[in-house]
Amino acid sequence: MSTMLEISGLHVSYGAIQALHGVDLKVEEGQIVTLIGSNGAGKSTTLRAVSGLLKPVSGTITFHGQRIDGMKAHDIVRLGISQAPEGRGVFANMTVAENLDLGAYVRDDKAGIASDMERSLDLFPRLRERLQQKAGTLSGGEQQMLAIGRALLARPKLLLLDEPSLGLAPQVVATIFQILRDINKSGTTILLVEQNAHMALEVAHRGYVLEVGRVVLSDDAKVLAQSDEVRKHYLGVG
Repeated sequence: MSTMLEISGLHVSYGAIQALHGVDLKVEEGQIVTLIGSNGAGKSTTLRAVSGLLKPVSGTITFHGQRIDGMKAHDIVRLGISQAPEGRGVFANMTVAENLDLGAYVRDDKAGIASDMERSLDLFPRLRERLQQKAGTLSGGEQQMLAIGRALLARPKLLLLDEPSLGLAPQVVATIFQILRDINKSGTTILLVEQNAHMALEVAHRGYVLEVGRVVLSDDAKVLAQSDEVRKHYLGVG
């Protein structure tokens, strides 16, 4: 396996508040890698730095060997990194179809876009039934599906997901995580930030535990799921 994304010594601040203190992590091609940790641990900040929404104070982020820290967000999308943001971020007054179209804004290959649109609608059949419906009228689960479907329209090599289970019923969460497995099996690498550590470690190949802006544990997801520390603090066991 080759390394797709590598973060080294990443420091990020919000004004005077330092959010990340020297984060190191790797995402191998074809994997699902998850970041788990409590609120404020720096998980979402890490994703925002990768997608170009935050500029690091120091450290490097490389994608397929090319440095991307400091690049503009839309240029990072063109390289093959796409994000479904926390809180879903759908455009409420636009239709489902219009939201999906926006995912392909950096592309001009009409046939490829049409094919990827079909793939997204096959993954999320509920969206096909609601193409002309305003996104703001969808349920929370459907909006999450739309956010992921829209991110896939950029045809990402690396899909960044920020809290896809947030606020959703367990049955909907199970459906979304099964679809994430399918997306990964079809060749898309995933970096997943998730509060639901149990689901995240079940679906991921590798995991990193963040606490107050630092990586405190990293291992195969199955190993982390059996770790006493992880079970106690994040899985509510023991």
